[in-house]
Parts: sequence; C-alpha cells; structure tokens
Amino acid sequence: MNAASIKQEAQRLVEELDENATWDDLMYKIYVRQAIEAGLKDSEAGRKLDVSQVRARFGLQP
Repeated sequence: MNAASIKQEAQRLVEELDENATWDDLMYKIYVRQAIEAGLKDSEAGRKLDVSQVRARFGLQP
C-alpha cells in the first residue's frame, strides 16, 4: 500500500472510532488492519496452510 493510501485508510479508521475512544482503541484497529493486510500478502505469495496441516502441526483432532 502506498503512503497516500495508508494515510487515507488511517483517516477512515479514526473516523470509525466512537467519540469516547481511547488510544488503545485506535491502536487495536491499526493492529487488526495491519494483521489482515499481512495475511493477505502471505496468502498471495503462497505462504498458507490447509486447516488439516495446521491441526496436524498443533496435534489437534480433525
């Protein structure tokens, strides 16, 4: 994402906040957005696992 897009997205996140929002609320929204973008980037690059692979890796039942 380019700098202008980041600035616009940051403004959109701020505008979505309630009037009584805290800095922690804003930081959480930014963190979630960043985590989603990182996940999408990983997926596009082929860095993903099937659910069964994740379950096997953590020793979970299917």
